[in-house]
Amino acid sequence: MQPDTATQIFEAQRPRLLRLAYRMLGSRTEAEDVVQEAWLRWHRSDRNAVAEPAAWLTRIVSRLCLDVMKSARARRETYPGQWLPEPLIEPEDDELRADNITLTLMVALERLSPLERAAFLLHDVFNQPLDDVAATLKRSQAATRQLAARARAHVRLDQPRYEIAREDGEALTRAFFEACRLGDAVALGSLLAADVTLRSDGGGKVLTFPNAIQGVDRLIRLYLGLARKLGSRMEFLGHVVIDGLPGFLSRVDGHLQTTAVEIVEGRIAAIYITRNPDKLTGAKLTG
Repeated sequence: MQPDTATQIFEAQRPRLLRLAYRMLGSRTEAEDVVQEAWLRWHRSDRNAVAEPAAWLTRIVSRLCLDVMKSARARRETYPGQWLPEPLIEPEDDELRADNITLTLMVALERLSPLERAAFLLHDVFNQPLDDVAATLKRSQAATRQLAARARAHVRLDQPRYEIAREDGEALTRAFFEACRLGDAVALGSLLAADVTLRSDGGGKVLTFPNAIQGVDRLIRLYLGLARKLGSRMEFLGHVVIDGLPGFLSRVDGHLQTTAVEIVEGRIAAIYITRNPDKLTGAKLTG
C-alpha cells in the first residue's frame, strides 16, 4: 500500500473514529489524542496485511479509549463536584454530529462501566457486528451481548426523544436566560418542568453547585438568589447547539459558561452548565 493511499484511507475514517472516541471519552481533546495515536499505529503497521482498514482502525481506537477510560474513572472519583462531558458546540456540518446521541445520553453513559459503554456504542450506535465488538473487547459473544444489554437498560435508549425546532429552542433558551437574569419567578415557573434537574461542572476552578439540584421550586429559589447577587453581571453571548441540545453561551460574574437544556413537551426538563475553563477552550459562537 502506497503512503498516499494509506493516508487517504485513514482520513476517510477520521471523522467516524473521532466521533467514536469522543462518545467513549466525553472529551474532544482526549479523543483527538487517541485518533492521533491510532494514525501513528496505522502508519507503523503492515497495512498490506490489513484486510478491512475500517474495522482495524475501529478496534485500535476502541482499545486505546478503554485504556484512557480506566485512568479517567480514577480521576473522576476525585473530581471536585459534578463531572460533565466537554461541551460539543456544533456547527451544522460538524464532523462529530453524525449520530443521534445528545448530551443527556452522554451523561447517562457515565453510569456505565468502560466495557458496557464500549459495547453499547460500538454495537448500538456505530452498528458494529457483535462478533467484531466481541473481538475488540476480547470477550465472548455471549458476554458482549450481555454487556450491551445491561448498558441499554441503564441508558434507556428506547426512551422517546423530543425534537424541537431550532427557532423554538432559541426562543425558549433566551427566555430562560432573561428569567434567570431578572429573577422572574413566574416566568421560571412557566419554563421549567416540575422535576427539572440542574447539573453543573466547574472542575473546582470556578464556583458551581457541588450536587445535582432537582425540582422546580428549588430551582426557582436558587435562581432568584442568583439574580439578586449576579443578575447585573449576567451577559448573554449567543445561541448555540450543544451536543444535540439547544443552549447558549454566557458570561456570569466574568466567567464564560455554556448552558444546554433538554426540552420535553415544551418545558425544560434538564439543565447542564459547564464553567470549568479547561473544558471551554474551544467554546465559541458558530454563526
